[in-house]
Amino acid sequence: MNLHQFWDAVFRQDAAKIRTYFKTDAYVNWHCTNEHFTVEEYIRANCEYPGEWDGMVERIENMGNLTVTAVSVYTKDRSMSFHVVSFMRIEKDQICSLDEYWGDDGEAPRWRRDMKIGSPIR
Repeated sequence: MNLHQFWDAVFRQDAAKIRTYFKTDAYVNWHCTNEHFTVEEYIRANCEYPGEWDGMVERIENMGNLTVTAVSVYTKDRSMSFHVVSFMRIEKDQICSLDEYWGDDGEAPRWRRDMKIGSPIR
């Protein structure tokens, strides 16, 4: 399974292509917002989300039938950006389950900036 192509389909909001990556009885959990989706609900949430999207796969780790991706997702005009960590259980080149953790990109909180600790990653 080519995960770069999967994420490209997600960025392009290509429902037909996204669907090919999932088993029909797969499910998706978005833990940060306590949401559980069927494949069709997940596709709808992604493809009906407003705006034009792009992104970059930053890291892929494989552990047997579990694959973890870390991905930067952003609007093409860069007005919004997120990082998502996805845990994919894959069988026979299709996703059986997908557990995702989405976080908004932004500045460190004021209290840490005031401490003058840390530095930008890039």
